Order: sequence, then structure tokens, then C-alpha cells
Amino acid sequence: INNTENSVKNISVWCSLTEESTCEYHYLDKICSTRFAIKLAVRFNTDNVSVSVRTLCYNPQDMLENIMLANYSSKECLMAPQHSEDGLLFICGCIGDHECNDRLIFDKGVNVVVISLVPPLLVAVIATMAFYLYRTRQPGKKPKDWGPRRTHYQSLDPAEGQVNGSNYRGKLPSLSDGVNSEISSTCANNLNHNTEQLPIQLEALVGKGRFAEVWRARLSHNEGGQYETVAVKIFPAVEYSSWCNERAIFSDANLKHENIVQFLTAEERGGTAAAPQRQYWLIMAYYNMGNLQDFLTGHIFTWTELCSLAGSVARGLAHLHSDTTPCGTPKVPIAHRDLKSSNIVLKNHSECALCDFGLALQLDLSLTVDDFANSGQVGTARYMAPEVLESRVNLEDLESFKQIDIYSMALVLWEMVSRCDVIGEVKSYEPPFSSKVCEQPCIDSMRDLVLRDRGRPDIPASWTAHPGMQLVCATITECWDHDPEARLTAHCVVERFNTLAQEELENSICTHTPILPSTEDQSPSLPSLPPCTDHSTGIHPHFTSDTQISVSSRQPSQM
Repeated sequence: INNTENSVKNISVWCSLTEESTCEYHYLDKICSTRFAIKLAVRFNTDNVSVSVRTLCYNPQDMLENIMLANYSSKECLMAPQHSEDGLLFICGCIGDHECNDRLIFDKGVNVVVISLVPPLLVAVIATMAFYLYRTRQPGKKPKDWGPRRTHYQSLDPAEGQVNGSNYRGKLPSLSDGVNSEISSTCANNLNHNTEQLPIQLEALVGKGRFAEVWRARLSHNEGGQYETVAVKIFPAVEYSSWCNERAIFSDANLKHENIVQFLTAEERGGTAAAPQRQYWLIMAYYNMGNLQDFLTGHIFTWTELCSLAGSVARGLAHLHSDTTPCGTPKVPIAHRDLKSSNIVLKNHSECALCDFGLALQLDLSLTVDDFANSGQVGTARYMAPEVLESRVNLEDLESFKQIDIYSMALVLWEMVSRCDVIGEVKSYEPPFSSKVCEQPCIDSMRDLVLRDRGRPDIPASWTAHPGMQLVCATITECWDHDPEARLTAHCVVERFNTLAQEELENSICTHTPILPSTEDQSPSLPSLPPCTDHSTGIHPHFTSDTQISVSSRQPSQM
């Protein structure tokens, strides 16, 4: 369509065919005798499929269907969308020397639908960018963890802990004073993601292992000077993977148990101008009696103390290995993999707690054999089971990892028995195999001793003179059996110590109760313990004082 200032007649055209974005085929339809701009209106029907096109002579200063022409050009006939009462119009207008409207352009590279989607897409992009910046620019953001690096982790921790978290905000529940100091259950196993660091002041170094240090510290409550004593296990930056693994173990709130150390939180420290050296902290309850190995060095147990402390060790390990909590809640079983006397702390004279989970492994059924194979040969050589020393662990059976812990626990129980006053002459404390290997034996030395010679720590005949000690020694020899399948489970060991505790209680009642005329009716009725249902042993846990247990028949050959 052309409309020139000096034109006598103006020609209007009619589209006979519309393509996807242009209309170029037309025939003469109308001659405009006025010098108005030619206005072309295209109306899409409601189904957005059929199109009607019409041309008309139009004065751009007038309104068309209540719409004022927004723009007209002499270069191109761009069909601009306009909303009218009857639907959507695409309108263009032109004036000048060019026959601009013989080619109607409906889409110049930008689809109308695309244009309508631009605002919400822009909002989505902005929101995504804001969230990304918030997540990556937070203070104290820890470096990406590419998976735990399994290391030979040893610890002298007097206290360690349970579940992780970034930080704890607000007032802390009080720790009980004295040797029973223990973080309250409202804090223990409580994952916390705040960025505020706890007000902790380190006081004294109380333990130093190969990969971490343990400090006694003060945790302030308020400006009034109130504080609580806690233990802080500090990992250097190079041991980030060990910190991550232990923190991951404690992330399960179902791990909470009276014989597992209580944990408060995990923190990242340093990495600033004031403290450039980055450290990773685990903050937990402080037990001032120290670890079991140190306690054995300077103390001799009574029979009652032995039964209580050894039973608590077994209960802690049984809870780790269990797939349910005492309340029946499902949990993922855990293998400790570095159980030894220095990784057990004393809460008091009758109760222990397991600690140091830097090498612990969650026995998740979703993990594959390859996942377990990548965990490597870990632990302390002196306490390694024969199958670990030989690198012949059955990775297809998750019970294999529990059986490894049982062997290590047997050596710990032997250490405790060697310092009990009922065995006769009590010698100075010595770790297992101390007379046969050096202070820090290597794996090769232990392989020769344990595999080739089937060596185990000595159990002298004098130890079994005490009736109850017969059961304890039999339990030890069954737990360090060369065949992993023949070893007891932790739950069975717990039942045996429960039997000893029940008999001790019965003896105590008989000793202190005066003889009455009707003793038969007035003797206390004690609950009977369930039998040990462990498939790996044929020994019933309910022994009496007359039961004879042949320790020598179970004793492996010595060097």
C-alpha cells in the first residue's frame, strides 16, 4: 500500500495468503482518494488459528475500534499487537513514498508468546541468582567434601561425642558437676546450622593423638561468669575428612545412648585475618576421669567395678551394632573399627562410654561391596582382628564389620580383667601382647603373631579361680575366636554381664538380709534374663557358681 503526499490515488491491497510471519501475496483491493495513511488491521479469531485481514484508508489521528494508532512507519509494516473489545488486533500503518505495506511483517524474530514469558523468566533468573549467592557467600562456608579419606586414626580423647551441627545459639542446658558431667539430652545429638560460634575458651591440652588434639575448655553461659566444662577435639585443616566422618556419624540422633559419649556440636574455626589457620572442632562433654587405658594404669578394679564397667562397654558397642534403639526406633548400625582402651572414657567408677568415631562406618544396606572395599584396612594394629590383618574381610556380609569390633572388645576386656583384684596377684598394667611385640607394633608383626602363631593374650589358671571370672574369661575367649562366625555378638556379651550383675545382687541380698522364720516366702523375686540367642555360640548365659567352664579348651596356642 502506498500513500504519497503528491499522489492522486492511493492503492489499498488485500492479502490472499499469509505465511508464518509475513504476507507478500496481494491484489488490488481499494483506492484511497484521501491523503490519509493506509491502515491495515489483522484480527485473530478466538481459536488463534484462522485469520482475517482487511485494509482501509485511515486517518491516523482518529481512533480505530477504540484504539489509537501508536506508530506508523514508511519503512516497514510491522504488525503491532493491540487488544480490542473483539479480540487481538495486529495493526500497522505507513505513509510516504515507499510501498511499505505490500509486505506485512507479523513476527520480526520475536514471538509474542516468548515476549510474554520474558518477565516471569527474568524474575526466576534473579531469584535463582540470589539464592545461589546466599548459599555460596555465607560466612564460614566449609569447602566441598569430596568424600571421606580413610586414615589410621588414633585418639587419646578423654571425651568425644555424638551428632554434628554447625553451631548452637542461645543458652545451653547445664552440665552436671563432678565426675558425672554430661551434656543434657536436649543438646546431645542435636544438629544445629547457625553460623554463630559458641563462646568457648580453651584451657588445657588433655590429649594428643596422631590426627587431633583434645582440650579442656570453658563454655560460657552469660555475662555473669557462669560456664560449663566441655571437651574440644580439634582437627587441623589437613584432617578435614576425619572430622567430616566423625561428624557424619553423630548426625544420627538415634545414636544417643548412656554408653556413647555426649556430643554438643561441630564448628569450623579460623580462616580469617585474625586467625588464618583453619581448624575443625568437635565439642562434647568432658569426663575428668580420662580414658580407660590411663585409668587402668593407676587403678585396680574390684569385682563389682569390673562387672559394671565391662558391661557398660558391651552395652555401648551393642547399641552401635543394633539396627534399633532401645525404644524400637530403626537406626543404621555402626561399626566402630578402632575400638581400644584409649577410645573409651570413664564417666564414673561404674560406667564407661565409647568415643572416637573417626574411623566408624555406617553399615547402610544401600552401600555396595565396592563402597566397603574403599574403606581400607583401618584401625590400630595391636587390636586388629585376624581377618583384618589378612585382608580377608567378607565385604558381602555386614556382620563381618561387627565381628571385627567384637575381637577388639575382647582385648579390652582382657585388659580390664588383668587389673581386677579377684584374679590373685595383680601385675602392672600392660597392653595386649606387650610381652611379644614392641610398643607400637606394625601390621606385619601382628600378622605373624595372630595369624601364623594364633597368639592371644595369656589367661593364667589363677584367673578362673573366682566363679564369676570363669564366665568372663570364657566370654573373652569366645569373642577373640579365630573364626569370625564363632564369635559372640555384643548383645550376647551384654546378657552375660547382666547375668553376673544379677548374681551379684542376689549374693548382696543374701549377705545383708537377716534370716527370718519364713525365708522361703520372703526371699526377693528377681526377674529372669532372656537366654542368649546368638547363633555363633552354644553356651547358655545363665551360669551358676557350680558351672565349670573350660577356658583352656578355648584358648588358642601361644607363642
